[in-house]
Amino acid sequence: MSYEVIALLMFSSMMLLLMTGKRVFGAIGFVAVASALLLWGDGGSEMAFSSAMKLMKWYPLLTLPLFIYMGYMLSESGLAEDLYRMFHVWMGPVNGGLAIGTIALMVAISAMNGLSVAGMAIGASIALPELLRRGYDKIMVTGVIQAGSSLGILIPPSVVLVLYGMIARQPVGQLWLAGVFPGLLMAGLFILYIAVRCRLQPALGPALPEAERQAITLREKLRLLNAGIIPLLIFFSMTGLFLMGYTSLVESSAVGAASATLAALLKGRLTRSVMEETLRKSLAITCMFMWIILAALCFGAVFDGLGAVRAIEGLFLDQLDMTPWQILIMMQLSFIIMGMFLDDTAMLVIVAPLYVPLVGSLGFDLIWYGVLYTITCQVAYMTPPFGYNLFLMRAMAPPEVSLRDIYVSVTPFVLIMILALVLVMMFPQIALWLPEWHYGR
Repeated sequence: MSYEVIALLMFSSMMLLLMTGKRVFGAIGFVAVASALLLWGDGGSEMAFSSAMKLMKWYPLLTLPLFIYMGYMLSESGLAEDLYRMFHVWMGPVNGGLAIGTIALMVAISAMNGLSVAGMAIGASIALPELLRRGYDKIMVTGVIQAGSSLGILIPPSVVLVLYGMIARQPVGQLWLAGVFPGLLMAGLFILYIAVRCRLQPALGPALPEAERQAITLREKLRLLNAGIIPLLIFFSMTGLFLMGYTSLVESSAVGAASATLAALLKGRLTRSVMEETLRKSLAITCMFMWIILAALCFGAVFDGLGAVRAIEGLFLDQLDMTPWQILIMMQLSFIIMGMFLDDTAMLVIVAPLYVPLVGSLGFDLIWYGVLYTITCQVAYMTPPFGYNLFLMRAMAPPEVSLRDIYVSVTPFVLIMILALVLVMMFPQIALWLPEWHYGR
């Protein structure tokens, strides 16, 4: 049996297991270990152990539980709600101001947690009811929350970029810095769209009534500014120490986790239930990602042994005579199609053994490609009919928001994301300038 047929059987077996509803790491790990044993006998069993040891020795992985803990501590203690209240009061007088504030909130939540699910949960539970109560158009605000929550997998500390860095063997610090400007670019385009549309159609995002604005004193505004700025200070102190070279990546994550705990304690919100819930959720998410990384490493090791990557490279470059850019665009389209059915981690684990070495052999920068992959995942999450975020939003939205409303709401934001993707592809320095500047000093 040829190696190409073996690779095809591995992929089809894995997809079949995923379609049965099995956990991602279980399906991928089982196919990897079973294939190794069938191909190389007892010696193949060493691949799983070798991958486990490689995972345990990867020092940057320590950032994963610490950043996840920081995000859940800020969320469970209510500090994230203070942040939204601040945006609500200061941006309310502007048409569409609360929607703009929601995008700013999502950027802050992304910088605290690194997971799109956390941003979606906070946006749907805190921002969405308030926006609807204020008379905002339900279609527009539904799209705002979905678009804003998608920033969680691009703006550091992105958990998805940690996973990509482990599989692609790229420095996580460089990946995180590479995601900063593309993430802010996308957030800025979202805000520009909301501001222009609400100015042209004020009924979509009415400003706070004059009477309510006058009822909020300057003292109250300053108090809310002080309360809401604490999460931002935590993030900027954490990243500032890292960028100035005072702390390593892992030490910065420890600073963030300790600062979030201290802030909750000083606010009088560090209760037993908050600590238990934070630790439980942090442990669950961390363990899930570690199992996925372990399965991905084992799967990739089998593919390296098969030589499947060289076979795919020969197919595209020699037999199909495709240019490197055509191959890259085809990869991005395949991510969008897979994203209609799978989440970002499953997509990365399935295709990384093929795509990442191929991208490197084509002469593209793997840090830059990590940003492209992440943006494409964001697009895939929100692409009807089966985008991951669409059904997550349906589960969290109030009854008056239908599935049709959710589908319609994402269209302009998907187009904005595609525009951002094209800009980063055309001008790679949008992603690469900051890591090159920081690490080149």
